[in-house]
Amino acid sequence: MIDEAITELEPLIGTRKACEATGRPQASHYRRHRQSPLPARPPKPQPRALTRSERDEVRAVLNSPEHVDKAPAAVYHELLDAGIYLASISTMYRILREHDEVHERRRQATHPARVKPELVATRPNMCWSWDITKLRGPANWTYYYYLYVIIDIYSRYVVGWLLAECESAALAEQLLADSITKQNAEPDTLTIHADNGSSMASKPVAFLLADLGVTKTHSRPHVSNDNPYSEAQFKTMKYRPDFPEQFGSMADARSFCQRFFTWYNAEHYHSGIGWHHPIDVHYGHADTIRTGRAEVLTAAYTRNPERFVRKHPEPPVLPTSAWINKPSDPDDKEHQPVDSMNP
Repeated sequence: MIDEAITELEPLIGTRKACEATGRPQASHYRRHRQSPLPARPPKPQPRALTRSERDEVRAVLNSPEHVDKAPAAVYHELLDAGIYLASISTMYRILREHDEVHERRRQATHPARVKPELVATRPNMCWSWDITKLRGPANWTYYYYLYVIIDIYSRYVVGWLLAECESAALAEQLLADSITKQNAEPDTLTIHADNGSSMASKPVAFLLADLGVTKTHSRPHVSNDNPYSEAQFKTMKYRPDFPEQFGSMADARSFCQRFFTWYNAEHYHSGIGWHHPIDVHYGHADTIRTGRAEVLTAAYTRNPERFVRKHPEPPVLPTSAWINKPSDPDDKEHQPVDSMNP
């Protein structure tokens, strides 16, 4: 209706007043009655452009075995030194771009994907995880103490630690050797996991573990959750109320570590092991403690069963296994974990 009214009024009062009279914006009216755009004109051939045969020749030279690993600018100047001019550098790029060949021209080294570590421990001294963290010294940003810690992933028991003023493969080697001897770990029964730090991946450490019959694994590069037990233990330490911003001296830092690891192993109730102390799980006392807890809960239930609405109270069950990167389908033989019993 509005279109018809504007059509009737336009010859009499003009398009603008016709739009004002009908209440339609003038721009909308023109947009509705705009004619189809003119067909695009084909581009005129550039008289200075290379012919098809010349372009094919340039491309063939750039992709030849002699020049395929070189940038067009390098090929351009190499040809100039040989007394040859085929095209400008920009034209070379333009020809390559037409065939989707503007990318890294050199052959690239390819590395196999790092294997995802899949480790399981069903008892103590089956799989250890170790790492190094820095503790701030007395001077800001200039002095650190290095804390080496080895933890059993099944029991969460810290089997060894060392505080030093530097990160050293020799110190790591000594700590591992002492911890393995102290725990009486038998050959071919233990796996030790670490990240890819210089000390962890050093040859002295690798030779030591090989001599002792210990399997070693490493985290993938830039994957922090491949070493979750060590990272969680460091967080527990650094979030303690008595953990200082800085340590005044090496003796001060060592005194704190002695107190902390004594508390962590013997007094800390760990949620990941059924709220037991790591030392009790590591040395086989957890089942007896859980039995005692169950007796206490049974007595409480007998006295006042109405207070337990849902079910008979039971203490948390001790986990039967601890994993690093548990596979989605443990029954799948193609994704079985690296077991320290079968290195």
